[in-house]
Amino acid sequence: MKFAVLVFPGSNCDIDCYKAVEESLGEPVDYVWHTATDLSAYDCILVPGGFSYGDYLRCGAISRFAPVMAEVAKAAEQGKFVLGICNGFQILTEAGLLPGALRRNESMKFRCHDTVLKVVNNGTPFTVDYAEGEEIVVPIAHGEGNYYCDEETLEQLKANGQIVFTYSDNPNGSVADIAGVSNIAGNVVGMMPHPERAVNSLLGSEDGKRMFTSILKTWRDRHGAASIR
Repeated sequence: MKFAVLVFPGSNCDIDCYKAVEESLGEPVDYVWHTATDLSAYDCILVPGGFSYGDYLRCGAISRFAPVMAEVAKAAEQGKFVLGICNGFQILTEAGLLPGALRRNESMKFRCHDTVLKVVNNGTPFTVDYAEGEEIVVPIAHGEGNYYCDEETLEQLKANGQIVFTYSDNPNGSVADIAGVSNIAGNVVGMMPHPERAVNSLLGSEDGKRMFTSILKTWRDRHGAASIR
């Protein structure tokens, strides 16, 4: 399985994502610049956190027009796995690949600390190694993580099982405590917390590691490959 880590001007969690794939899986992984026009070689695209284009206009509002995003949309349509983390989540909502929007934290302050998440849907390619209802510890680091959608969209998210994670103690004012959502097909997920920063006990938690092992497990199941060692 091959992973791509997108890099935009201002990305600052690209190395974290790259190292998380190495640490958790040992699978091939490449940095891919935002001007790339071909992602056909990759099975999973990681859209990392940071401050792409300095968060000008709105977080992710400029990045969504980068050439590589047309390829991300194409990969999503083909059923490949796409994971947007923090600013990556913001970019995916701006690009219309995920519903909703991210607003300033309710406190109007940047929040950076560990948070407890509840696994609401363990049926996505990113969560199969978790138990439904399980609580995990994953850090956050954002100023615009307040997830918003209208009531109609929220009901659709609930009905379709698109709410993947919720906060146990909502740090930003997100509607319905939402920390992460998926598209209807489940192959595109966005979340504000940083699982790539929770793949080793030295970092304070290993709970994020299973997001990466889930991706590989699902991919191998679909392709009839050997199970993870």
